[in-house]
Amino acid sequence: MGLNIKKDDNVLVISGKEKGKQGRVLSVVPQKDVLIIEKINMIKRHMKPNKTYTQGGIIEKEGSLHISSVMLMCPRCNRPTRVSSILLEGGAKVRGCKKCKEVIDR
Repeated sequence: MGLNIKKDDNVLVISGKEKGKQGRVLSVVPQKDVLIIEKINMIKRHMKPNKTYTQGGIIEKEGSLHISSVMLMCPRCNRPTRVSSILLEGGAKVRGCKKCKEVIDR
């Protein structure tokens, strides 16, 4: 299964406790079909002091979400959409919006 969502895409959460929230994708893990979205699914970790967290203590960070629980937001029509494949004149294959037929990849 090819992943239709990439880093820095704007997505809408469509299921789970964070349903209805929008955010920017920080990272995608294609092996596990999960992604991390900015300020969504915040979890708490008890961290010992180390180089990154000199203070230690309870750190809040983003948890992962399954890719099936989010939809890509079209930059042009600003609505959640399914992704289609569009073939350009040069033979390149890019992502497109199913609703407004606009090319998502630049």
